[in-house]
Amino acid sequence: MTAAPRPVLVPAERWSRWVSNFRDRHGPTALVVDSGALRGAAEDGSTFTARLPFAEQYAGPPDAASFGAAVVAPADWGLLLVRKGGFAVARLAGPAFVASKVGQRHVQGRTKAGGQSQQRFARRRDNQARQAYEAAAEHAARILSGLAGPVVTGGDRGAVEEVLADPRLRSLEVAEPWLPVPDPRRAVLEEAAHAACAVRVDVVNAEVGA
Repeated sequence: MTAAPRPVLVPAERWSRWVSNFRDRHGPTALVVDSGALRGAAEDGSTFTARLPFAEQYAGPPDAASFGAAVVAPADWGLLLVRKGGFAVARLAGPAFVASKVGQRHVQGRTKAGGQSQQRFARRRDNQARQAYEAAAEHAARILSGLAGPVVTGGDRGAVEEVLADPRLRSLEVAEPWLPVPDPRRAVLEEAAHAACAVRVDVVNAEVGA
């Protein structure tokens, strides 16, 4: 039985070392370019599939150095991270921040109360969440207006979908990877920007004794 792929984000500056370490662990590894990705197949049966960030297709030579050199962030791209009660949005030029905003809105947790009290609490909680999404959409519309490149998103999928449903944001092009970040803060936003620019790798390690 084939093992499930293990997703890994590898920063561009560590990519060549990552491939060297893969070869050290699994033996000689043949590299090929297939369907816009760089694929590696090792002597022990382990494999990896590496994709460029921002859904870019790779069409260069089948070697690690050339692939790593192709990892380039767009000249104009964005980040949108949303969870209930918090958001972070940024516009970047390559790896550099051009504009950003991080905000928090209080959204109450769940209650154990029942009946009408529970219904009132749920309505209040929904209203608070909606206000938080509206605030996120307002800042996203301001910061990402006229964006030429893609937007990478993360946080809570439902929350992100609520924000992107704003008419002012519907023209944005959303690109992989999805970033499962915690409540957005400045440090989280900076880490997310680094992750968005990383190589996306699916690794399948050969099962011992297979």
